[in-house]
Amino acid sequence: MRITQKRRLGLAMVLAMFLALFGLAPAANAAGAASAGMAFSIDSATTQPGGTVNLSMTLTNNKTYDILFVYQTINPTWLTTQRPDLKYSFTGCSLATPTGSTPCSGTGPADLGTNYGATIPPGQSRTVTLTLQIAADSGCNGNIGFYSYYYTEFSDQTNVSGGPVFTPETRVLCA
Repeated sequence: MRITQKRRLGLAMVLAMFLALFGLAPAANAAGAASAGMAFSIDSATTQPGGTVNLSMTLTNNKTYDILFVYQTINPTWLTTQRPDLKYSFTGCSLATPTGSTPCSGTGPADLGTNYGATIPPGQSRTVTLTLQIAADSGCNGNIGFYSYYYTEFSDQTNVSGGPVFTPETRVLCA
């Protein structure tokens, strides 16, 4: 009985390799590659109570149609919420433009999408930078991180949802 099972497994593996080699295997979902992508970066992996960190979010239009609308949320990760001694807030927001930075139309945990200055043409990206202020009386030796969901609408009347996308964490160090 074991020999029969091994033959079946071997035959299945050969068939799978044949299909993969000749392009008959199911294609991977390319929707993500032809839509919109979100990437995060921070300007410092560590800070101290009273310090600031800039969190940059870049939305890239990988589709052949304009992005007309963006909606985005940003929330603290579960581990961040488990440290009530970590005190922080978003105190600033700016959109990078070809002529320099311009203030955003609001900061906070919801509706960040208007800050991207849509319309975003194909192949272009927009970067919004939030200033994360760590309170002077914040606890330390903990990590602050966020996650985001976003929704985009394109001029061809399609839409894409993405997330969660996680930010790099910032470590709040004692002095």
